[in-house]
Amino acid sequence: MLRYIIKRLLSLIPVIIIISMLLFALLKLMPGDPVRLMLGPGLRAEEYRAAEIVMRAKLGLDRSYPEQYFLWIRNTAQGELGWSTLYNRPVIEAIREPMKNTIMLNVVVIILQLSITLPIGIMSAVKRGSRFDSFWQVFSLITYSMPSFFVALSLIYIVAFRFRLLPPGGMPLSTIGTGAAYYVSLMRYMALPAITLIIISLAGTIRYVRNAMIDALSQDYIRTARSKGLREKVVIYSHAFRNALIPISTIVVFSIFSLFSGSAITETVFSWNGIGRVLVRALNNRDFMLVSAMNLFFATLGITAQLVADITYGLVDPRIKLE
Repeated sequence: MLRYIIKRLLSLIPVIIIISMLLFALLKLMPGDPVRLMLGPGLRAEEYRAAEIVMRAKLGLDRSYPEQYFLWIRNTAQGELGWSTLYNRPVIEAIREPMKNTIMLNVVVIILQLSITLPIGIMSAVKRGSRFDSFWQVFSLITYSMPSFFVALSLIYIVAFRFRLLPPGGMPLSTIGTGAAYYVSLMRYMALPAITLIIISLAGTIRYVRNAMIDALSQDYIRTARSKGLREKVVIYSHAFRNALIPISTIVVFSIFSLFSGSAITETVFSWNGIGRVLVRALNNRDFMLVSAMNLFFATLGITAQLVADITYGLVDPRIKLE
C-alpha cells in the first residue's frame, strides 16, 4: 500500500506541473492588465507612470515569463497566493470567509444527500420494477434534466415569495452576533441553497447506488447466501451492499472533496458568500491572481480526490491489490 501511494504521488508531480503551466499561460492570455485595474483612474500621467513601474516591480510583472512562472509557483507553495484586485487584499484573506461558508453549506448537503440516496438506491434495487422504484426513476430523470438555476428560482418563488417561509437569499446579518440566534438565522438562509443542491444531486447518486446494488444482487454469492437460509437483511447489507461499496465509494470520496469547491450557479443565485460565487465575481472583474490561485487549487483537489478514491478501493475490497 505504501509503495503504491508513493508511486502515485510521484506520478502526479508532472501532471501538476503541466496543469500549472497551462493555467499560467491562460492567465497571461486573458485580456486586461492587473496593474491598471489596481491603480484605477484619477492619477495624472506622471504619477500613473511612476506608480505603474513600482507596482509591476512589486508584483514581479517586470520580469520574463519563465521568471514570473517560477515566482508564482514558489509563492503559491509558501501560501502566498497573490493580491486580489477585486477585494484589494491578499487572496488568502479574500477566500477565507467564503471557503468557510462553502464548507458549512456542503457539509449539510453531503450528510443529507447520503442519508437520502443510500437507502433509496438500495431499496430501489431490492424492489426493482415496483411502484417505489418507478417513482424514484421518474423523479431522478426529471431532476437530472432540470438546471440548478431553474430549481433555485422555483424554490425562491414558491417558498420565499409565495409562502414567505424562508429568506430568498443572502447571508445572516453580522449584527446578530455569534450566539444561538445567529446560527438559527444561518440555517434559515442556508435552507434553500442546500435544498437546491440536494435535489440536483439526488438523481445521479440514486441511479448510481441502484445500479451498483442491482449488479451486486445478481452475483452467484448472493444466490448462495440465500440458499443457506440467511435473512434477507443480512444478504442485502452484509453481502450485497459491502461489494457494491466499491463504485459507491467513488461518489462518497468526490462528495467529500467537493466541500471545498462550492457551487457557482447556486451560490450566485442565492447570493451565498461562498467560494463559487467569489470565483464568478473574480472572473467578471478579471481578478487574475484570485482566478489562477483558485483554479490551481481546484485542479490539485481533483487530482487528490482521484488518488484517495483509488486507495479507498483497496480498503473497501481487500481483493484489490494496490501494486
